[in-house]
Amino acid sequence: MHRLTLLAAALALAVGLAGCDQPGPTTYQGYVEGDFVYVAGKLAGRLDALLVSRGERVAVGQPLYALEHAYEAQGLALAEADLRQAEATLDDKKKGLRPEEIDQILADLRRAEASHELSRLEYERRVKLYASATIAKEELDTVRTTNVRDKHQVKELEAKLATGRLPSRIDQITAAADAVDAARATVGQARWNLDQMRQSAGVAGVVFDTLHYQGEWVAAGSPVVVLLPDANIKARFFLPEAVAGRLAVGSPVRVAWDGGAEPVAATIRYIAPQVEYTPPVIYSQGFREKLVIMVEADFTPADAVRLHPGQPIDVSLDPAVGAGPQ
Repeated sequence: MHRLTLLAAALALAVGLAGCDQPGPTTYQGYVEGDFVYVAGKLAGRLDALLVSRGERVAVGQPLYALEHAYEAQGLALAEADLRQAEATLDDKKKGLRPEEIDQILADLRRAEASHELSRLEYERRVKLYASATIAKEELDTVRTTNVRDKHQVKELEAKLATGRLPSRIDQITAAADAVDAARATVGQARWNLDQMRQSAGVAGVVFDTLHYQGEWVAAGSPVVVLLPDANIKARFFLPEAVAGRLAVGSPVRVAWDGGAEPVAATIRYIAPQVEYTPPVIYSQGFREKLVIMVEADFTPADAVRLHPGQPIDVSLDPAVGAGPQ
């Protein structure tokens, strides 16, 4: 009997020592946190349309709300009209005269050439008459002057025709091009102003809250819709200094919550560089450490949609890490 008692004691001691060598998982309290996306515009206006409601899932690019934008729409239309006018002016500077104006110069040139030919023939005839002493020198001078005038008229119209077929001077074309660039910039600014009055989702997620009602005045920069992307849902928990010092970014943890069928995996993405006092919401008789370090872990997208900001959780670490020194 004594031998059996000693054997039972030895077995109990062995089990106890084995328990010290293989510590069980250590669980720490925490809660679910969300990084919210506040959707706002830089211009003020009346909220004319709220296109989503709380709890609704939205995709990237889905319209969320619209402020009154009649003024901005008219400003864009005016800017676009100014741009079309500037572009037309630039095109006109590059083309030279219109075809109708070229045809008119050609007609004037043909008439001037005919007049010059007639005055040349008349001048040659008067030269012969003057040589035979039939006319006076004054009459010959008059005909010569007429011929010279007609000749210059032809040259003037030829130069006008050549100039009319050329584009405007380079400095005029450059100024017109600068006017087009300025008009395009004005259109861009007007379109940006209009876009500020109609906001769409920049990320996919859940509409966590709406902060204004239809018909309310929304100040510039004031959020109207609050989004919570799935990727922004994370676990936040607090560890004693000794335990946190043995963790690293990328370490796996297990997260459980009330109503969850089984714990889910999460990955540590942030370890605070400073210690803090245990938050009142975390403090309990089972967790009496005063100085702790905050740790955050990310979930997979499939698990993140099952959790809600503010929800209490229990985080289990690897036994070798969570147990601390024995």
